[in-house]
Amino acid sequence: MISRWTTFLIRVVANTFFRRIEVTGLENVPADGPVIFAGNHPNALMDGFLLIAKCGRSPLHFLANAKLWKYRMLRPILDATSAIPVYRREEHAGEVDNRDAFDRLYEVIERGDCVAIFPEGVSHVEPQLLKLKTGTARVALTVAARGRARVPIVPVGFNYINRHRFRSQVLIEFGETLRIEESWIADFRQDEQQAVLALTSRLEDALRRITLNAPDWSILQFTQTARRLYKPTTAKLGPGDYVELNRRFVERYLALADQPEMQAFRKEVEDYQARLELLGLKDHHLRRPITPGYALRKVVLRTLTLFALLPLAIPGALLHLPVGWLAAFVGERFSYEYDDVATLKVFATILLLPVLYLLIAVFVGLNFGAGWAVVAMIALTFSFFASVRLIEMEAGLLYSVLSLLRLTRLGQDLDDLRATRAELVVRVRDLANRFADPATQRIFTDEDFG
Repeated sequence: MISRWTTFLIRVVANTFFRRIEVTGLENVPADGPVIFAGNHPNALMDGFLLIAKCGRSPLHFLANAKLWKYRMLRPILDATSAIPVYRREEHAGEVDNRDAFDRLYEVIERGDCVAIFPEGVSHVEPQLLKLKTGTARVALTVAARGRARVPIVPVGFNYINRHRFRSQVLIEFGETLRIEESWIADFRQDEQQAVLALTSRLEDALRRITLNAPDWSILQFTQTARRLYKPTTAKLGPGDYVELNRRFVERYLALADQPEMQAFRKEVEDYQARLELLGLKDHHLRRPITPGYALRKVVLRTLTLFALLPLAIPGALLHLPVGWLAAFVGERFSYEYDDVATLKVFATILLLPVLYLLIAVFVGLNFGAGWAVVAMIALTFSFFASVRLIEMEAGLLYSVLSLLRLTRLGQDLDDLRATRAELVVRVRDLANRFADPATQRIFTDEDFG
């Protein structure tokens, strides 16, 4: 019962924290029997909780770094999800004993349950997949060699858009299942180390096909800017399309990086991006000409909308914003590493909101009766989701107003940037037409480019 309620709570939290969660490849997940989900690990405990919420299988146990049990607010949830603590050699001077953890893991798999393992071995913020540890392959092969279960490995790619930002987006992609055939078991019995390395290599290739990988952040930023320039103005893309476009741009750039034409184009794109940042603009601000009259109408309309929505948001904001501020402080102040920030924000909120709601319900119950206390709890829950949506809308409106005001006073700088952008759009589309992989289906048609 506790496990079911915890899973339900995790799903609610995941769908609240992220504005959009897109899932692809779910047909690759076996409907029954044990499964090892093996994913990249860019966002600490959030990766595991998103997997619990979206993999379609339950119960799901996962290996977690033992350091997470240091966070008092996480311990109850880790225990409720039957997470298995493991110790990293790098954090304990190489002196660790994880035999109990792996014995428990084998037991879970052999009774038909699912487990999640992050074979990079550590959560990180690097723009590419780290070298995989061999533990995932060793577990799958060991279980198969014991003869009690044949557990497939399902690669999972987590691709976040602004991973730590509230109401951001994420793509979860389940790759093609790796099945442990008799040949793998025979190889493992003959030469354990070589079989484990071979299966780990297969898993790494599978994960690279469903994750975005760039050698460094400068290349990733360049390719993302190029992708924005390439995308037709009228095209509406989901997280999956954005990630796939980024992946293609990174791959083709790396294949052509030594060519003078590509080097010159990258320099021009980076100069353009630097000018945008200097003026406090985004690329989308330049996609359509904005006249002073149009800007004024937008500013007036959005300002009126902002003030119309404000009274509706005030009750929820007064109640929930202090919790949000405190959760943000906890995430920034008490995280051991940068990639733990989102996890702590989420679970500080999970712990703080029920306490706040309970105190209010007790106050209402003592003064107006138990029935009104129940009504208050239900109303508070609905007010949370309503205030999240309203505050999100108001923040977007305020950002739009400020952007429009900024655009109306830039004058010649804006005209020069638009001219530069137009030239870069022609360049990037020409490069894409000439150098795109002819075997890959295009995301946009000629009609999209108009």
